[in-house]
Amino acid sequence: MRSGSRPVRDQYAEPRAQLVEHLRSKGINNEHVLKAIGTVPRELFVHPGFKHRAYEDCALPIGNNQTISQPYTVAFMTSRLHIHPGMKILEIGTGSGYQAAVLETLGAHVFSVERQQDLFEKTGKLFEDLGITVAMAYGDGTLGWAEYAPYDGIIVTAGAPFAPEPLKQQLAIGGRLVIPIGDEDSQTLHVFQRISQQKFSDMPYGDFKFVPLIGQEGWQM
Repeated sequence: MRSGSRPVRDQYAEPRAQLVEHLRSKGINNEHVLKAIGTVPRELFVHPGFKHRAYEDCALPIGNNQTISQPYTVAFMTSRLHIHPGMKILEIGTGSGYQAAVLETLGAHVFSVERQQDLFEKTGKLFEDLGITVAMAYGDGTLGWAEYAPYDGIIVTAGAPFAPEPLKQQLAIGGRLVIPIGDEDSQTLHVFQRISQQKFSDMPYGDFKFVPLIGQEGWQM
């Protein structure tokens, strides 16, 4: 910074901090996740026309019939992964890139698959501009990314009719798959944990609503 120049004011600092307190009041108690939410500039991941709503606790459209998830949903799902630095996490559905940015801020090595080419290219450019290190692939996320398996955690940011078998098989022993499962209108969040080579536990949580997970092992559209 040149001598005598003033630091640029972050106009979103206060609403970002208010969002963190809002999430804490809703039961998010993982301080590492809250700190990441309070660090990642969500206004850079929303459509420019919705920047003024970037810190509302709601999903927002990003084009291509896709949305950036509600911050509470991002925080809740991320908390279920029990992330610590160095973990290898696979994200299905890169979308705007916000979820991946939160994971990377937590110190995870993030791999992300996106099925829509324009989103894949746009978000990849945004990551590059922001210096966010996420390995990206363009393709059918329901098949996972076998080349880099096994993963310590897999997070699916779209609603599935069932848990895709390729994703379960790409989990490390002890790894968790966080995925919303249900019909096209509403889903229940499930956390599968791989207990052994063949055994998985399944813990259902509350109801959520996501865009559909489309692919060979998802909805056929």
